Amino acid sequence: MADFVGRRRELKELREDIARTGLDTLSGRKAKAPRARVLLVAGRPGSGRTALAEAFVREVAAEYPDGVLRTRLTAPGGETVATERAVRGLLEALGHRTPPGAGEDELSSALRTALDGRRAIILVDDAADPHQVDALLPDTPECLVVVTAEGPLTGIPDVRPCTLGGLDTPSAVRMLVHRIGDTRVTADPRAAESLAEECGGQPAALVLVRGWLAAHPKASVADVAKQLHDMPASTGGPLARCFRLVYESLPQPAQRTLRLLPLAPAGIVDSHTASALAGCSVAAAQSTLDDFASLGLVRPAHDGLFLLPGCLAPLLQALLEAKERPAEVQLARARMLERTVRLLHSCRAMAGAEEDGLREVLEGLPRALRFPDRRAAATWLDTRLPALSAAAALAVADGELDTLARRLVAGLVRALAEHRGTAEAAPELYGLHRLVLDVAERRSLHREQAAALLNLADLDAETGRTREALERYRAALDAGKAANDPYATGRAMESVGGAYQELADWHRASDWFGRALSQALARGERADEARLYGRLGNVHTYAGRYGEALRSWRAAAAGYRKLADVPGQAKALSEMARVQEYAGRPEESLHTCREAVELARRAGDQRLRAALQVRLADTLDRLGDPAAARLHRSAADRLLGDDPAACEIRSGSD
Repeated sequence: MADFVGRRRELKELREDIARTGLDTLSGRKAKAPRARVLLVAGRPGSGRTALAEAFVREVAAEYPDGVLRTRLTAPGGETVATERAVRGLLEALGHRTPPGAGEDELSSALRTALDGRRAIILVDDAADPHQVDALLPDTPECLVVVTAEGPLTGIPDVRPCTLGGLDTPSAVRMLVHRIGDTRVTADPRAAESLAEECGGQPAALVLVRGWLAAHPKASVADVAKQLHDMPASTGGPLARCFRLVYESLPQPAQRTLRLLPLAPAGIVDSHTASALAGCSVAAAQSTLDDFASLGLVRPAHDGLFLLPGCLAPLLQALLEAKERPAEVQLARARMLERTVRLLHSCRAMAGAEEDGLREVLEGLPRALRFPDRRAAATWLDTRLPALSAAAALAVADGELDTLARRLVAGLVRALAEHRGTAEAAPELYGLHRLVLDVAERRSLHREQAAALLNLADLDAETGRTREALERYRAALDAGKAANDPYATGRAMESVGGAYQELADWHRASDWFGRALSQALARGERADEARLYGRLGNVHTYAGRYGEALRSWRAAAAGYRKLADVPGQAKALSEMARVQEYAGRPEESLHTCREAVELARRAGDQRLRAALQVRLADTLDRLGDPAAARLHRSAADRLLGDDPAACEIRSGSD
């Protein structure tokens, strides 16, 4: 990395610290459990602590063949990153899927398991407190953890900080030369040294000054050093003075754009974000961001993204509060969120551009908001997801933009579901549904509260947290009743029954399915009636109440027949035949099974036909007709062919 200079002493100190004898060994105590060595690079924002950590990691990376994992624990605006999000990101980098809604302890345990036996480096940038770091530490001494922070990590044992001051003068001068060339420096080397001293040797200050010098090729190094020296003490330290030098050289529109950048979620900016904040064209915003990058005011990332340096965030925030009226700030934030909503609509529409409704959405958007193809839309969603998630959280926390917040969250949910599918996007969707719930509770929006609770409960149920799901389903039922929403109440009652079924509480499960069925019968919802009769039949079967199970399955089959749902009727009769078999009525089971086979044939369901043929064979075996049983098994084999997934059906197991 050409921008990294000096720090040879610090690099040597960090390397020696890897093999340093631990405090437990020095005191004669044995550690409770071996853990990864933690190296701490401590320094104020702008001191180059991240650059030093990255340079050190590059030096030792070859000794850790399982790679480098990176996470950041403080957003550029100063907000602490949730520990769960940081751990989840590391697990995903290791290729491990994480269950939605999992807590910090569960995720930390999963991370330690994933790193067991590996030799990897974890680079933790901008840690705010030791608790954050402790949750990331592997229980293996083969791993190395490199942390950057402003101060010591009290609470994590055996960590000796490598504390950074300013660069030495020769290194600071070399940092200037990397950008502006050596002509102006060699013409007046004493002035270059004076400039380095005015910058306090701080890399962030030097980046700003050399950016200004590169933009003003006729300015001398001595003039810049004098300008910095003559600034009043009230301006602040070296970084604040260098920032003021650059800021005041900008045209007024660019100054305003820069002042508004702290509003960018997670400190991530692109041309659309800057355009919406400043109220200018996308092209003008892109040009301004490119200028900012050349001046060191933002850092280019990837895919058109720029990052706001954390060390500049307080300075920009102070300018924002001093120069912009609160109403203008809120308007800029609203423009940014509205632009994000429209981009999400465009992103989602690209996933189903052939559908008429979504095609109309695309046609109604300006060209600047359209993506060239589905792949470009998916890439945009992936690269912007941290900023999109942060935008949703900030909009909800704002409290004054709830309508926009709800639209933004809904747009993000739909875009993720379209591009990733609900299963893959479940961890992100869980957090978004919680945001919807926050707004719904704050605004007493009972219908939306019920929907959010049902979505969260479904995700809990899918990941085995059945009791948590049960609590949320009950809360959704209360919210649905408050909203007088029959769909939500019916769905909640059925889901409560499903949770009790999962817990093998057959009595409560049948009670709740019965309540949901009563509502469906009262409203004449035939499809729901047939499905709920089937769910009751399942529960009665598990409970050994075969008479009630048969009545339920018979009603389900009749319901599907009225709906002209041949596959549904065939499956209901199939289950009915199974219950008749359990109840010791093989002749009736044989008759029902043959009827179901004919319906499955009409429905074109080969797998169901094959399963029923196997059931017929088993029943015929019990009735003492092995020849007929063999014929039905052969028919099942012909139906299934070479389908490898059919072995369970061929086995004849129920």
